[in-house]
Amino acid sequence: MAAEFWLIVGLGNKGVRYEGTRHNMGFMVANELAARWQVKFSNFKGLAELGQGTMNLQGQTHKFLLAKPLTYMNNSGQAVESIAKYYHVKPDHIIVIHDDMDLEFGRIKLKSGGSAGGHNGIKSIDACLHTPDYARVRMGTGHSSRAGDAHSNSIDFVLGKFNAAQRKELPDFLADGADAAETIMFNGLQKAQDKYNAR
Repeated sequence: MAAEFWLIVGLGNKGVRYEGTRHNMGFMVANELAARWQVKFSNFKGLAELGQGTMNLQGQTHKFLLAKPLTYMNNSGQAVESIAKYYHVKPDHIIVIHDDMDLEFGRIKLKSGGSAGGHNGIKSIDACLHTPDYARVRMGTGHSSRAGDAHSNSIDFVLGKFNAAQRKELPDFLADGADAAETIMFNGLQKAQDKYNAR
């Protein structure tokens, strides 16, 4: 029997306008993993950029799929559901990497299940998979000011770019996000949480 795939999904929005924005943190971590494991992306049914690779670490080997949905954030679940069905990937072998305004920039939290926390990409995936029980790598962006219209500010904030100090720290932060996804695959979610959630 063929080895089971892991599906790692980095969330973001396609297009030059969104490159380097906070909401594209998942895309950035996916790009880090692609460079690290020499993954080439190709188009999957117009729904995602998708690549395949094999990770060899700690005496273990895992085959994985690496995806960046092309559906825009609010419909990310369509891409995740289609890839998972096509490759027979169960939710317990799915890892979704996304931005999180509830965490300070540089913080990473790992979880499975629970609330979408207002993140439309996660809401879409929950709906399409009919379960929230998949691993998530939450990459902290910090939060916008609560002054005035908080909803509008939040949208402007997540679609904005990192400040100069954050841009300097970003490569290390993205590498940490990639490490966290790998740790879930090789050591399980609990051990990965023990390592990253207390930082």
